This record gives sequence, structure tokens and C-alpha cells, in this order.
Amino acid sequence: MSSAAPRTTEGFVCQRCGTCCREQGYVYLTDDDVDAIAASLGMDVVAFTERYTRLTQQRRGLSLVEQDDGACIFLNEGGDCSIESVKPAQCRQFPFAWRYADVQSICKGWRECEQQDT
Repeated sequence: MSSAAPRTTEGFVCQRCGTCCREQGYVYLTDDDVDAIAASLGMDVVAFTERYTRLTQQRRGLSLVEQDDGACIFLNEGGDCSIESVKPAQCRQFPFAWRYADVQSICKGWRECEQQDT
């Protein structure tokens, strides 16, 4: 895990535990996400899209594919994001723009934030 967890607004501090990267569901990609990730991997956009994305069920966008266990394809064995510097906007915006239903019980950073507020 990364040693320094950056402070963000509202007192939330990401603990870089990777729990949110193991939750089931779409990781929606913007066009900018696709371009940045493909470039960081040294791939053209078409090759990246074919290998690492899937069409969402609603056919309104692309999502990253998952590993066999449901974890993000870019979550490495050490529990770190292998594309940290270019991770999708959805990931960068967690837990402020989106969060999963059980965030209070699963996310270490969220729990610590709640404890500070009490």
C-alpha cells in the first residue's frame, strides 16, 4: 500500500486499502479516461478498449472489465492501483461523487472519518 494517504475535503482520508476496488459494479469511463489510461499503458485506444473494457448493460458507455474475483482489472496483487496516476474520474471522485451501499461498513477511510465527527 502507498504510505501517504492524501487528505481530501470533508475529513475523508483514503487509506488505500483497495476495498472499493473489489466492489462489484461498473467503473464508468469517460473519453478522457480512455485516452489517458491507454496512453499510460503505451496502447492505442482501440487495443485498450478491446482488452480492458466492456459495454455497459445500458449500452451507454464503457466500463473497465473485472478480474475473475470481481476486483478491478488494475488492482494489483499488492492491493495497489496499477494505474494510480491516470485512474478513472469515478475512482478519483470516491466517495464524494459516488459511493456503494455498504460504504460505512466496508471503507476504512469512511469509518475513520465518521469516528472523527463523533
